[in-house]
Amino acid sequence: MATLAPHEKRHKVTVVGSGNWGTTIAKIVAENTTAHPDLFNSKVQMWVYEEDVTIPESSKHYNTSVEESQKPQKLTELINQFHENVKYLPDVPLPRNLIANPSLQDAVKDSTILVFNLPHQFISGLCDQMKGHIVPYARGISCIKGVSVSNSGVSLFSESIGEKLGIYVGALSGANIASEVAQEKFSETTIAYDPPPMDSRNPTPKGPTPQSSQLDLTKMSDDIHKSSGKSPKTKLQALPSDFPPLDHTTLRTLFHRPYFHVRLVSDVAGVSLSGALKNIVAIAAGFVSGLGWGDNAKAAIMRVGLLEMVKFGKMFFEDSVHTGTFTEESAGVADLITSCSGGRNFRCARMSIERSMSIGEVEKQELNGQMLQGTSTAVEVYSFLSERNLEREFPLFTAVYLILKKGAKPEDIPLMIQSL
Repeated sequence: MATLAPHEKRHKVTVVGSGNWGTTIAKIVAENTTAHPDLFNSKVQMWVYEEDVTIPESSKHYNTSVEESQKPQKLTELINQFHENVKYLPDVPLPRNLIANPSLQDAVKDSTILVFNLPHQFISGLCDQMKGHIVPYARGISCIKGVSVSNSGVSLFSESIGEKLGIYVGALSGANIASEVAQEKFSETTIAYDPPPMDSRNPTPKGPTPQSSQLDLTKMSDDIHKSSGKSPKTKLQALPSDFPPLDHTTLRTLFHRPYFHVRLVSDVAGVSLSGALKNIVAIAAGFVSGLGWGDNAKAAIMRVGLLEMVKFGKMFFEDSVHTGTFTEESAGVADLITSCSGGRNFRCARMSIERSMSIGEVEKQELNGQMLQGTSTAVEVYSFLSERNLEREFPLFTAVYLILKKGAKPEDIPLMIQSL
């Protein structure tokens, strides 16, 4: 009986970004490339923004008898020497096959799978540096939560990367606090990946849940990838057949661990929108928590917020968004629960009520120069909705904006959302 020969080539993986979440994802990927040498090259490149770092005295790698320990050293050198990101993910051992690389162009060379995990404001510049240095049939996964919202429309970060580089990019998002995942505490995530038709050896299976695709990709043309309603600006190049197929099964193998469970969907827009809109809801939950209204009030906010998240997705991405992505997946309801329980948007909104100060003032006191995503997203979403005279259709999103920017009182939230 004939058997299928193994594929001639294996996928090389590069993680672009090395913060706490970037390093955590790189750890997971490197563990899995070693475990599956039939699919992946063992060595995983992690691009690191090079900086000089002094080993903290609290680190187990600090040694008073070694002069270098007390001087600034290159972060990449420290990661490769100690197999630990001493600055952004301290005390978490990293696999030895994970290689920190300060050269972006060298790190992405010949990689067929690119995992993006960096602040969204750096996407454009880094993609410009990568042009001409990646294989044209590379595929990507964006771990960057959120979307870009302007009066003219909503665009996904995965789309922005894909259009810049001329490749297809999916998304990973979920209730994933980096430090907990790094410590191998159990959690789940969602990967949204709708395989380009030219990559599909077989049709993506149909089914009633978001775990399976709702489209028969063998009958569709390239223009199905319009999750923001825009026509694709680049024509994709097919993944060569001598590589293992890059489908849901292969991606699950790359990211799934016993402590980090992965569910695959095809709804890239839904996963991306969930990561942005849940931050607005978390601010509202923080307000009612700060007022001392208890768990019932917070649960009510989360219910209304989830409805508005689904409504927004179905209204503006009707051809691609699935309700189940919001109600059944880690990227949706689970991330919403986590964000409304202890996320930074929730905490800062709660403290703003408790301290009788603006959320902006709390932000300055508590976040060490970082900015809340929820406040900016609330403003952008309100502007987008008001441009279309739709703000009344989303009373909770509108209420958060009015409290943040127009002096409305958090105590009036029940009145403002009573239509839902």
